[in-house]
This record gives sequence, C-alpha cells and structure tokens, in this order.
Amino acid sequence: MKKVMIMTGEASGDLHGANLAQEIRKQDPSIFLSGVGSKKMREAGVHLLADASEISVVGIAEVLTHFSAIYRVFSKLKNYLKQERPDLLVLIDFPDFNIRLGKAAKKLGIPVLYYISPQVWAWRKGRVKTISDLVKAMIVVFPFEVDIYKNAGLDVRFVGHPLTDVVHSSYNQQEARKQLGLDAGKRTIALLPGSRTKEITNLLPDMLAAAGILKKRYQDLQFVLPMAPTLSESFIRTYTDANDVAVKLIDGRVYDVLRASDAAIVTSGTATLETGLMAVPMVIVYRVSALSYIIGRMLINVEHIGLVNIVAGHRLVPELVQRDATARNIAGAMTKMLDDPGYYKKLRTGLAGLRTRLGEAGASRRVASIVLEFLKGSD
Repeated sequence: MKKVMIMTGEASGDLHGANLAQEIRKQDPSIFLSGVGSKKMREAGVHLLADASEISVVGIAEVLTHFSAIYRVFSKLKNYLKQERPDLLVLIDFPDFNIRLGKAAKKLGIPVLYYISPQVWAWRKGRVKTISDLVKAMIVVFPFEVDIYKNAGLDVRFVGHPLTDVVHSSYNQQEARKQLGLDAGKRTIALLPGSRTKEITNLLPDMLAAAGILKKRYQDLQFVLPMAPTLSESFIRTYTDANDVAVKLIDGRVYDVLRASDAAIVTSGTATLETGLMAVPMVIVYRVSALSYIIGRMLINVEHIGLVNIVAGHRLVPELVQRDATARNIAGAMTKMLDDPGYYKKLRTGLAGLRTRLGEAGASRRVASIVLEFLKGSD
C-alpha cells in the first residue's frame, strides 16, 4: 500500500488538500493519506497527525510567541516521517514550516512535491533555489510562476488554480439569502476576517466598527460572517456579541454567503480570490504586528498586497494596510461602492475576468495525476 503525506497549515490549504485527497482516492482508493490540515481534510479521509490551527500564525513576531507549539508539531511530524516512511510528501504553500519539513523528508530519502508556490515573486526570492534543491517538482497555480521555477532548472507544472473548481454557489442572490436566514430584501455585506486567531484579533473589531458606521448610514444593510473551520463559534462571538450591530454567523458555506452578498470586507489572503471569483466587490484589509510589518516591508517587493489585485495586474479593488485599516476608512471604501453604481459595476466587471486568468477547471484532478505519476516512478 502506497502512503502519501499531505502537509498544510491554514484554512485555504485545508480546502486544497481535501480536494486533492478526494481526487487521489478516485484515481487509486488503495493509497493511505495522512498529514496536517483541518476539518475538510479529515472529512476527505486524511488521517490527521495534527490540526492546522496548532501552527497557523501570521507574522514573524507572532511565530516567535507560538514557537513552542509549532516546534512540538514539527518534532511529531519528523518522527512520523522516520517511523512510517511515506512514499511521497506533498507540501501545500505554508513555506516557513513546509520547507523545513521538506528538508527533513529529503534527508530520509522521501521524495517531495510542492503544490501551490510560496509567494517567491513577492519576497524572499532566494527561496527559489532552496525549493529547487528540495523538491522533485513544483506544481504552480498562477501562469506567471512557471518561468520563475523553469529558470531555476526545476520541473514545474502549471495546473490552473483549484479555486476555479470549487468557488460557486447553486443559488441566486435571493435564494442564497433565504437559505442562510437573511432578509432577502436587504443589501448584504459579508465580513471575512480570516481563518487564524491573530487575524481575528487584529481585524475583526475594526470590521465590526465599520459595520456600525455603515448601519447608521444605511438602514437597509445586513451583515453576515462565514466562520472558518479553524475557528470556534464561541471565539467569534466574543467579538460580535460585544458589537451593537447584528451579524449573522454562518458555519462555513462561504460561497453561498458571497452569493448572498453585495459587497465584502476581506482580510488579505486566499479569501480575496474566492470573493473575486464570485465577482463580489470588496475592500481588502491587512494588519500584522508593527515589527512583522517593518521587517516585511524591507523584504516584500510587490505593488499590491491582495492576491486579487496581483492576479489582475493593477489595483482593481481598494486595499487598506496597517494604520490605514481603520473602521472609518473601511466604511468609506464601502460607502463608495454602495453609493456609486458606475464604480460598483466597474468592480464587478473587472472581477468577472479573473476566471480566465486562473486557468481551466480540473486543477485538483491534474495534481492527483502528478502525485500518482511520482508514486509509480518510486516503484
């Protein structure tokens, strides 16, 4: 029996890992799957060695404060590699942790595939060399990433973005609102504060304060928040219950929530692509500790911080970063979308073009085929 270990560390990786696991099982049900993820990977039949929430933090300073927990998981995974000797390790994004784990696997003679590239085009470009020395192949989801790895002499495969397969809702806007228990006649704003605890503490209070400002301006607004599987409802409620504005909490169902929504306030990350693929106008917000931001600005070399803007190649939707990510500024960006039909239509039209930039459907199936290709090569 062949054994594949799938390693991720955040909610988006859990989604992609789960879809990959399902496609691997379709092509070869005999393969044993283990790894690190969360609810979706568990439901896809992956034997979880740890939950992604144990190691999912953002920012250099934040990693330092969680070092003992992260090191504990890392040690457990190294021991698993030594004892179980999986036939293949598949790393999904999450570079700082995954590159170290990949090095441990390589020392043991376990082949490594990397699926979904770290953002080497944005910062720490030296990691291209590190990755090329580490992995058998790099599986990328953005077309502009191909040349980066090809120039390093690495076997690189472009599969398209897996979100194009999964980002959809079976409902129209009115149906989605009814399904979620929302008022079908009210304009709806989605709050997507992220999947990590630190993202919630950094940004949800300002999102909620912005909702309060907007509710005073527009009586026909309602707010909805789809909860990531890596977070507990009780934790989210400590913030929403302390707020004057009612916020409907939904367990998952993020695409139905986006279908129901007219606009969204979104923490920078994969969620911006999901929101963009649903053609929902948004304001992107981002904040980490001052130390992490200062260090990051010295290292990061991109004009935009939101993935949706990076893929578009220009500032398609507004971004509010660090001190600019205030409740007043968030509400101001939302107000422009709600008051200016021409601007709103321009945003929707621009977002509608994202799918063509992200490749054809079937990315997870193509990755599963690559996994099986390398498993056969190891026979």
